[in-house]
Amino acid sequence: MPEGVASGDPASHLPAPAPEGAAHPDPRAALAALRADTLALIRGLDRDVAAIVEARQDANSDDEHDPEGATLAFERSQSDAMIREARVRLADVDAAVARLDAGAYGRCEVCGEPIPAGRLEIRPAARRCVAHA
Repeated sequence: MPEGVASGDPASHLPAPAPEGAAHPDPRAALAALRADTLALIRGLDRDVAAIVEARQDANSDDEHDPEGATLAFERSQSDAMIREARVRLADVDAAVARLDAGAYGRCEVCGEPIPAGRLEIRPAARRCVAHA
């Protein structure tokens, strides 16, 4: 990664589970936090891509013979993939908020059974129970 470019690790943006025995967090608050974290991740990754593009403009454009060219292309590809994943996560969060507003949050889309609270605590945007995940 070019110097000064932050890495966007999507795993670092998952909500931490509540301590054992603690009350389950408010799903709307958990979804809002996940949405904010995901938007921050997307902004950071967009900055990463901009830095990579800028570094590429300064580099030799012959990727086949430039050892840095292949690295920059790989880093951009990785960042682009992470942005796509984060946008999917953002859409999942928005869909979960819509289910919450409609009164369908916490029910499996496949079987209609309640999604266990522990799963929703870890994955607030979950659409399916573990059996149908």
